[in-house]
Amino acid sequence: MADHSTIYTKLREQGVLPLFYHPDYTVCEQTMQALYEGGIRMVEFTNRGEQALDHFTELIKKRNISWPDLTLAIGTIKTPAQATAFLNAGADLVICPGTVQIVGETVHAAGKPWIPGAMTVSEILLAQATGAEFIKLFPGNLLGPSFMAGIRDIFPELSFMPTGGVELTIDNLQSWFRAGVSAVGLGSKFLSKELLASGDYAQITKDAKRALELVKQVK
Repeated sequence: MADHSTIYTKLREQGVLPLFYHPDYTVCEQTMQALYEGGIRMVEFTNRGEQALDHFTELIKKRNISWPDLTLAIGTIKTPAQATAFLNAGADLVICPGTVQIVGETVHAAGKPWIPGAMTVSEILLAQATGAEFIKLFPGNLLGPSFMAGIRDIFPELSFMPTGGVELTIDNLQSWFRAGVSAVGLGSKFLSKELLASGDYAQITKDAKRALELVKQVK
């Protein structure tokens, strides 16, 4: 089992964290395969549907066989019960849309890393007090790179990852990384509902390769 620092380092090195959910397990598996073929080695599966736990459990089984170096995070965790269920299923990392202290305590008690969401300095301070080392800035499109630039000197010991509205363009990525983020979450502007519905997995692989290349250019 990778320790916290290893997972955080892996996220910083990859620089992008694709995140998605789909109610069809086959789509989930094929999307994960396409991302993996594109060079992605860390993915956030989001807890946004009734089948999320079942699908995630099956993806962990598939990972253990076919993608042994893939780190699988679970996102959109809002309660201790959700955290416990997905940790028991094998989640490597728990990501939350906000900062709920008891969720962080639950995850850390299980020996796993936790990335809480925050959109104010007070929330960042609360997350840090609960042991968080990596913070999700959410929603990123509302906060913007200027928010990150404004808080960077206050929290030099923390790593930040904006999620929500981040675009896969050189200008958008460059503005975030220049502001001081360590990674960016890529959601619906990267893995859109339309793209997942189309079944164009070759395009997903192509986009994954492009994302990694763009991040190399801007970091």
